[in-house]
Amino acid sequence: MPKHILTRGHSRALTRHHKIAAAGVAALGAAAIGFSAIPSNASTTTTSEAAAAPTAKVAYSTQQIQGVKADVTDQLAGASVKAEQIAAKKQAAAEAVAKKKAAAEAKAAKAREAKKAASRSAQRAEVKKAAPKSYGNNLDGWIREAMSIMKKHGIPGSYEGIHRNIMRESSGNPKAINLWDINAQNGIPSKGLLQVIPPTFDAYHVKGTPKNIYDPVANIVAACNYAADKYGTMDNVDSAY
Repeated sequence: MPKHILTRGHSRALTRHHKIAAAGVAALGAAAIGFSAIPSNASTTTTSEAAAAPTAKVAYSTQQIQGVKADVTDQLAGASVKAEQIAAKKQAAAEAVAKKKAAAEAKAAKAREAKKAASRSAQRAEVKKAAPKSYGNNLDGWIREAMSIMKKHGIPGSYEGIHRNIMRESSGNPKAINLWDINAQNGIPSKGLLQVIPPTFDAYHVKGTPKNIYDPVANIVAACNYAADKYGTMDNVDSAY
């Protein structure tokens, strides 16, 4: 029994001591835990905040990059459109120049062709002029050649009128001569196709024809020139004139 009491008393003393010690240990532990918890929580919070801050910053940077990218894309698109417009203008200008050049070349070619055509026409006219029309060496040819000369000098007379008077005066003989009329008696006989006396032939001779009274063309032209002066035209002559 006393042993048990002693045990109990000793037990109570230890318990109190242990309680104090435990309280101290508990206080120290609490302090330690609090000390440890504060840096740990602070560190965690700081780390979390630090971690959170870059995340927000990165998100902001991404938006800026996207904005810059969009701006660059717009600029590139605008530059591309502008380049296409410049290229289109250059192409249009080149086409206009080519069209103008083609028109000028066509005009020049047309002018050259017209010049060649005019030259050919002039050459033909020159050849035609250089090669006078050929007339037959007969009464028909003589009358026609005489009429072409008369036309140039404005001397009237028709083929029929000339032919009719020739046939009455000489029967178409360019060497015919009258040796029995008054003119012959006066020493100036009538000669040639239209029986012209020498003084009349000399007075009405047309320049460009031979000065030969027996030349058929010269005789016709001179006689028609005289008849135009005296009768208006050879067509009005129906007898000796």
